[in-house]
Amino acid sequence: MNYRHAFHAGNFADVFKHAILLALLDALTAKDKPLCHFDTHAGRGLYELCGDEAQKTGEWREGIGRIFSDPDAPAPLRRYVEAIRAFNPRGALRVYPGSPLLAAQALRADDRLVLCETQDEEAAALREVFRGDSRVHIHARDGYAALNALLPPKERRGLVLIDPPFEAQDGEFAAIEAALAKAHIRWPNGVYAVWYPIKSHRAITPFHRHLAAGPFDHVVVAELLVQPDDSPLRLNGCGMLIANPPWRIDATLSALLPVLRVVLAQSSAASARVRWLRGE
Repeated sequence: MNYRHAFHAGNFADVFKHAILLALLDALTAKDKPLCHFDTHAGRGLYELCGDEAQKTGEWREGIGRIFSDPDAPAPLRRYVEAIRAFNPRGALRVYPGSPLLAAQALRADDRLVLCETQDEEAAALREVFRGDSRVHIHARDGYAALNALLPPKERRGLVLIDPPFEAQDGEFAAIEAALAKAHIRWPNGVYAVWYPIKSHRAITPFHRHLAAGPFDHVVVAELLVQPDDSPLRLNGCGMLIANPPWRIDATLSALLPVLRVVLAQSSAASARVRWLRGE
């Protein structure tokens, strides 16, 4: 696998994904009982926006760069923006936290994080970031295989984030479908959030059809297009599929998605939607 997220950290897809991730974790931590958060494709944890990779693409400027310095960020985005600012305490946007650090910030002392990363360099960086944090368990292994081995967690409640690089789109969807089927058997009441890229909706339809047929009774999807859905050669948007969504998360998403569309649009044809694939 050649994918390195450092080139894309803080882009519009990260803003979308991480705003939703925080909403999910906030919903789950509203209850007193401990939970476990799994991240199947964790990355390195923290990214330098002034580094060569991020500067080469400059994608963060069309993402977090649009809202970081706004003192009047829209209400549905304030939770997310404040979380990013906590990692940049001097007021200048220099670093961007990945999903593992944002989750660690949102979770409590008695919650656990299980982070999987296959790339040795990224896993080593992840260990350095979380040195001394006893809540965090890092596995340098395939995240899909780890789910099969580690579910269900002892806490019996929590969230699995599946956020793969999608180097081979069709093959990745097949791997996700297989992983979710096995995970449902082992942990049927876990919350599962799957991020996916949108180059063309035609490539997404079979995945949606598959999850609409089961095995989960409730599946909701949030999607953001920053460009029109007419080019398979670029990233036009992204989506998040949530199986076993927390109560009222659809209302939270319905408030968040229109704001993301306005803030992150790269075309007048930008769009956003929240819909149920199964249940409600």
